[in-house]
Amino acid sequence: MALLAHLADAAPPDVKFLFPAGAARGATVEVTAGGNPGEWPAQVWVNRPDVSIVAGAEKGKFSVTVAPDAVPGLRWVRVYNAEGASAPLPFAVGTLPETSEQEPNDSPKKPQTLPSSTCLVNGRLEKRGDVDTYAVSLVKGQTLVAAVTANEVLGSPMDAVLQVVSPRGSVLVQSDDERGLDPLLPFNVPADGVYLVRLFAFPATPDASISFAGGETFIYRLTVTTGAFIDGSLPLAISREGQAELEVFGWNLADADQRRAIVPPADATHVDVFSPQWADALTLPIVPHRSLVEAEPNDVAHPLPVELPATLSGRIGGPGDKDAFRLHLIKGQPWQFTIESRSLGYPLDAVQELFDASGKSLVRADDSGKDADPSVKYTAPADGDYTLVVSDLYEHGGPRYFYRLTIAPLEAEFTLSVPQHAYVLTVGKPLEIPVTIDRRQNFDREIELEVLGLPEGVTVAPVKSVAKGDTAKTVKLVLTATSGPFSGPIRILGKSSEAGRSRLAEALVVAGARLSELWLTVTK
Repeated sequence: MALLAHLADAAPPDVKFLFPAGAARGATVEVTAGGNPGEWPAQVWVNRPDVSIVAGAEKGKFSVTVAPDAVPGLRWVRVYNAEGASAPLPFAVGTLPETSEQEPNDSPKKPQTLPSSTCLVNGRLEKRGDVDTYAVSLVKGQTLVAAVTANEVLGSPMDAVLQVVSPRGSVLVQSDDERGLDPLLPFNVPADGVYLVRLFAFPATPDASISFAGGETFIYRLTVTTGAFIDGSLPLAISREGQAELEVFGWNLADADQRRAIVPPADATHVDVFSPQWADALTLPIVPHRSLVEAEPNDVAHPLPVELPATLSGRIGGPGDKDAFRLHLIKGQPWQFTIESRSLGYPLDAVQELFDASGKSLVRADDSGKDADPSVKYTAPADGDYTLVVSDLYEHGGPRYFYRLTIAPLEAEFTLSVPQHAYVLTVGKPLEIPVTIDRRQNFDREIELEVLGLPEGVTVAPVKSVAKGDTAKTVKLVLTATSGPFSGPIRILGKSSEAGRSRLAEALVVAGARLSELWLTVTK
């Protein structure tokens, strides 16, 4: 048995999750690594310096400290040793005071009483049939917002259902798939009393069972607040061209918080929108062209003129609503029309349809492959005005039906991807890393690839991808080491000097996220 334990420790860490999967700004908490953390004490890497993690005295336990000024949002954590590294694990930084679930809390007669009507609960549906119930005291006229973070961000294999139950046991409101598979609900309190917030789940991947699901990996973060909760903004993108006036939406927001002036930082790719007093936060991209907001009326009879290229932000405000935009297109110029809504956590099942000046439908899309958000390419056959109409597939609409529509020239472009997030190189034994090159719109320029972050004693042979031949779509980077050990992040960069652009290779990780920070371990 001792030998087996030693062999397990000698292997790379195989950590499946962190629990709790987040902490508040300024807090220090103990976090348990689920799975095998490997030889102890393990080492930990975090992709941002405002979260520090050190191994505790007990195997599998870490002490996590979040800086008081940390920006709310997601961090990526790896546990590593001399043999390799775990997959990147999501860890959320929040603003609200946090507490932990305490079992037993299954029965509505014996719920867990929350310390406040504004807090975040780190919990887990630990077994099949598990139901977690929380009691919260509310006052007539308050708006309670409850939201679960589980499948969409943390990768928990759960399709959660969230309910608010009256003091007499009646279900007053229920939510399931509001942000992907994760629920979110506002609840207007009709009378003073103690209400129950109840959570259970089905498996994210349906199976033959007819019971509620649960297990070690069914971890969640439940936000409960009668305070401010930010959910969206208009616009949903910031132009690099200058200052933007942002209108913020959500619940319980003070009047003074509902408008903000945003100046895009130089060289940044996005802007974080948050307040220490708000639950949740927004991350808005910075775009190289105009960022506009739809203005009503802009129905089919009154399309809003738009000068291209542009990113348009809007909202399908009610059932049957349609937003129309008049575009002037030039013959032969290809464009990409991309709508984001479901991918941003909103319920719009977007449809986009392009019409010519006579009203003839030219192209219509409601999905892009497996993605619910549609993206289409179109090249106009003649100069003229065209009308693009955005709507919901089922003619639904409402205050959360936000969308971001980007209309940009379809340009020759390339992306890079790798099949693994981590690699192990042995001294004296070359390591091959295959890189897939996606050349779009007949991108025909040469691409030079290099590896960033290599330690002394590790080299990589120069590699080029050219538009025709074996290297057009895939290349192999060959790394060799003359010394070690080493453990650390690396990046694979592709540069096209002729096109004046560069791209980092990405690997698929948890919950569909893609990271460019790969991991290299060098062993002797």
